[in-house]
Amino acid sequence: MSQPLPRRLLAELVGSAFLAALVIGSGIAAQHLSPGDVGLELFENAAATGAGLFAIILMFGPVSGGHFNPVVSFVDASFAGMPWRDALAYAPAQIVGCITGAIVANAMFAQALVSISTKHRASSAHLLAEVVATLGLMLVIFSLTRTKRGATAPAAVGAYIGAAYFFTSSTSFANPAISVGRSFSNTFAGIAPASVPGYIAAQIVGGLAAIALLRVLYPDVTPEEAAEVMLPHGDAAPGAATGTA
Repeated sequence: MSQPLPRRLLAELVGSAFLAALVIGSGIAAQHLSPGDVGLELFENAAATGAGLFAIILMFGPVSGGHFNPVVSFVDASFAGMPWRDALAYAPAQIVGCITGAIVANAMFAQALVSISTKHRASSAHLLAEVVATLGLMLVIFSLTRTKRGATAPAAVGAYIGAAYFFTSSTSFANPAISVGRSFSNTFAGIAPASVPGYIAAQIVGGLAAIALLRVLYPDVTPEEAAEVMLPHGDAAPGAATGTA
C-alpha cells in the first residue's frame, strides 16, 4: 500500500531540509578547513554531498521515494509512477524543506539565519551545464529502475552528484528546490536569486530531454516500475496504463 500523502510530504520536507543543510553546511565547513584552496573546498563539498545524499535517500526513500527534487517527481509522474496531484504537492514540500535546511546550516555555523547569496552563476555555460547535469541525473535514476537495479539508486545518485560537481561548470545543482534553498545562504554553496530562474528553466529542459530519451531507450517502462523511484514506497498511479510507448 502507498504511504498516506501527508506522511510522504513530511518525508520529502525533512529529507530536503537535510539535503540543503548537507550541501550548504559542508560548503561552509570546507571554507573553514581549507581557506583559499577552492579545489580542495569543492572536493570536500562534493564528497560530503555524495555520501550524505546516499544516506538521506536510504532514510526517507521507503516513505516517499526520496525524491527531494521537483524534476524527479515530475518525470516520475510523466511515466505514471505517481499521480500528478501528488507530484505537484511534493514540490512545495521540497522547496520549503530546502529553505529550512539552508537556514539551519547558516545557524549551525553561526551565520545570519538568512543571508541572501550574492554569487551570480547564470552564464550560458552554467545553464548548459544544468541541462546536462539534470539530464544525467534523470537517466541514472530511471534507467536503474527500469533494469530492476533500483536498490543501487541511493549509491548511484550520490556518486553521480559527487562526480558532477567536477564535470559540470555549475557544480550540478540539477534540482529546482535546492537552487531556491541555496539562495538563502551567502556562503560557498550559495547562488544569487537572480540566477535561480535560469537554473530552474535549464533543469526543466534537462528533465524534458530525459523524458524523451528514456522513452526511446526504455520504451516499455511501466507505471509499476516508475513507482519504485527512487526506492520502493507505494503503488503506481491508479488507473495508469501499462506502458509508455
